[in-house]
Amino acid sequence: MSDVPLSMLFGILIVLLLCSAFFSSSETGMMSLNRYRLRHLAKNKHKGAVRATKLLEKPDRLIGTILTGNNLVNFAAAALATIISQRLWPDNPDLAVFVNTILFTLVVLIFAEVTPKTLAAIRPERIAYPASRILLPVQTLLHPFVWFVGAIANGLLRLVRIDVHNNTPDNLSTEELRTIVREAGTMIPKRHQHMLISILDLEKMTVNDIMVPRNEVVGLDLDDDIAALTKRLRTTQHTRMPVYRGDINNVVGMLHTRNISRFLNAGELLKEHIEKICREPYFIPESTPLHTQLFNFQKNKRRIALVVDEYGDVQGICTLEDILEEIVGEFTTDVVAASSPDVHPQEDGSYVVDGAAYVRDVNKALKWNLPTDGPKTISGLIVEMMEHIPDSPACLRINQYRVEILQIKDNTVRAARVTIDPSFRYDE
Repeated sequence: MSDVPLSMLFGILIVLLLCSAFFSSSETGMMSLNRYRLRHLAKNKHKGAVRATKLLEKPDRLIGTILTGNNLVNFAAAALATIISQRLWPDNPDLAVFVNTILFTLVVLIFAEVTPKTLAAIRPERIAYPASRILLPVQTLLHPFVWFVGAIANGLLRLVRIDVHNNTPDNLSTEELRTIVREAGTMIPKRHQHMLISILDLEKMTVNDIMVPRNEVVGLDLDDDIAALTKRLRTTQHTRMPVYRGDINNVVGMLHTRNISRFLNAGELLKEHIEKICREPYFIPESTPLHTQLFNFQKNKRRIALVVDEYGDVQGICTLEDILEEIVGEFTTDVVAASSPDVHPQEDGSYVVDGAAYVRDVNKALKWNLPTDGPKTISGLIVEMMEHIPDSPACLRINQYRVEILQIKDNTVRAARVTIDPSFRYDE
């Protein structure tokens, strides 16, 4: 080695440092690849992605190959650097070793570790895909040694009851998928982000959250006279209506108003006609998750259903449009008016809210965060917070919302004024 010129030794040292930088960047680049994008590219026959996928199928072998190669070149570089330092300072070997340790550590950290790994972490695909061309043959070449080292390492892991073959799957939870959609930025338009998140939220909501409550259901009572029924059919804005006798629990069927139009035009409408063309009612439990009910509507070829509680009593109506509006928003040109018909802003910054308004609808319209894990309506929320039915106007506070009861009728809160307290803190 003493006969080899210093210039050649420096050249070999630089080559070894480049090899070390290659292995360091390859390790970070391969481990930093987006696995979902990698699978997508591999399915589209991207050669680099296919090679990377093949390497990542056995991560223990890949890491073993990279670390083996990296350590070999690092140890060789360290030995060569020691020889060079002793050639430079032959009269003081202790100084040569000290200077070599300081300088070689700095050079390796800067040029063979920190810089290539940082680059690979920022641009993993640009590093990993080209590197896979070299890593595949190197892995084959070093396979016997890597297998031997891996067998010992896996044996040590088994001693602490870790199964190296039971890899953690790359499955995403709903919350993780929701976070990915929110952080997609300009890659997914804002409106599409809202739709995707709304679809994910369907599993957290039930039919009871969006149904039209029983007291707001518009239907046809066959106990009414034919003139009243005719007037309701001529003036209704609904295309489908429940038909019942006396009480909505005594449902006869569901009527599509289009099917009755010929009798209305001919002036020959009879109750028998209404009952004859009614379709059998479709009942669903109030606790049915929305994503399940969406598929049930599709499977049963229905668009409207009567919601019943555990005792079989009708609680309201749910339609296919109600579920779709949870995904895409209200089907109307005046979104503000349609999304908050029961909320009336006041000049002083407060809001007068109808007691029958749904808490979820108010939250959505005003971007509030009133509690939604209890009662569904504003009236129910106020009564639950007060723990009694108020018999006169009163005030209360729900988190940062100051609520003033304006009107009480029939044991329910008909209207309330809500003011936001900007000084409120949740840790109070």
